[in-house]
Amino acid sequence: MAEPNVEYDLIVIGTGPGGYIAAIRAAQLGMKVATIEDDRPGGICLNWGCIPSKAILNSAELYATAKQGATYGLTFDNLGFDYDRVITQSRNASDKLSKGVSFLFRKNKIDHHPGRGVLAGPQEVVVSGGNGNGKGETRLRGKRILIAVGTTEVVFPGVEVDGERVLTSRQALEYRRVPESMVIAGGGAVGMEFAYIYHSYGCRVTVLEMMDHVLPFVDEECAIELERIYRKQGMELLTGTKYVSHEILDRGVRVAIETPKGKETRDADVLFLAVGRKPVTDGMNLETVGVATDRRGFIVVDKAFRTSVESIYAIGDVIGGQLLAHTASEEGICAVEMMAGIRQRPVDYLKIPLVVYCQPEVASIGLTEKGAREAGYELKVGRMPFSAIGKAVAVSHTEGFVKIVAEAQYGEIVGCHILGKGATELIAELALARTLEATTSELGATVHAHPTLSEALMEAAHAAEGHALNV
Repeated sequence: MAEPNVEYDLIVIGTGPGGYIAAIRAAQLGMKVATIEDDRPGGICLNWGCIPSKAILNSAELYATAKQGATYGLTFDNLGFDYDRVITQSRNASDKLSKGVSFLFRKNKIDHHPGRGVLAGPQEVVVSGGNGNGKGETRLRGKRILIAVGTTEVVFPGVEVDGERVLTSRQALEYRRVPESMVIAGGGAVGMEFAYIYHSYGCRVTVLEMMDHVLPFVDEECAIELERIYRKQGMELLTGTKYVSHEILDRGVRVAIETPKGKETRDADVLFLAVGRKPVTDGMNLETVGVATDRRGFIVVDKAFRTSVESIYAIGDVIGGQLLAHTASEEGICAVEMMAGIRQRPVDYLKIPLVVYCQPEVASIGLTEKGAREAGYELKVGRMPFSAIGKAVAVSHTEGFVKIVAEAQYGEIVGCHILGKGATELIAELALARTLEATTSELGATVHAHPTLSEALMEAAHAAEGHALNV
């Protein structure tokens, strides 16, 4: 293996939404940049996560809406679906966007190296398997290294994921049929999104969640209302319930669970594991080079995203935290701009929205009401149900609400939580409000077009001020 004849200013290992954005920003700042990726450009999110799953979710929503066509005065003859084509369309979306990332690398004069990157020292990376036969190795040298390799699915010890009767989200993105029944272990974002997908296509879904309610990271009111909606639709949601084990049957699986009422079992065609994610760092030589990790294996960084080795940085899912694509992008930009000396302000995670794409959607930013009270805030809280919003009534999307949490004295918005149609888009306005340190009086005084779903934000602000207009 030849010694490197090029020294880069920055080597980025992993080209998901954290890595590729960081690489582009570094190139814009005049750095000579190399990227390394053992999948296609775009990483897990673009190829096996965010993008294909949202394509599948969109198809599920369209089908669910079509089944309710009578509500809108529409009728359909022989309404059906081709789930194989749903998956094909989702793969096409990923293909297109991956090619787009490759174009951006060329546009920004970034050297891309396919293969797996392994640390060979504080300023060296060995890339293996990138020449198509799995045997070639290339040694790269850089002044700094940025690790952005992301995470993979957690699988219970001793459990075999066969891609047929036991799945994770990775296999589900290529799973081309809808089973008659499914048990989903985990009621977080991934679990609830896939629960919505399969339930929409007629699968009998049971969700197991160890915590008191699904989506335990969002405001409790949103989670409880989502549970109510899904149970009304016929989905079985078992909270305070733990997966214990499972056995493979001739035509499915039998899942042993521990509920608040005792031990039970559920039979289903498929077991879907959505119980968390772990960092993809095995074999990277972190310990040998001196990069510290926590007890779960996530890389430890400071506010500038520098690891315990001065020349090595890390961002995104591999450092733990929110495990969100847009969080990784912001961390990548911040890390690179701090390297370049043009930024001192660290990432403010309370100004980053959290979103879940089941229907109705869930979106949240800042502190929950419970979290704000525990932090010592005196609060005023404004709520507005979508059932009181003209556009929501007109389009028959009245489920859910907007909840704004503000500190009492000045009305500065410290959190916002939305359950409803379009929540993942509506939350952007509150992200801007948080960035500008806006108050409920300022948001309430901002004229919103009528009729729109966004009026619910204005109305919730009015409610926080004590003068709601439409309830």
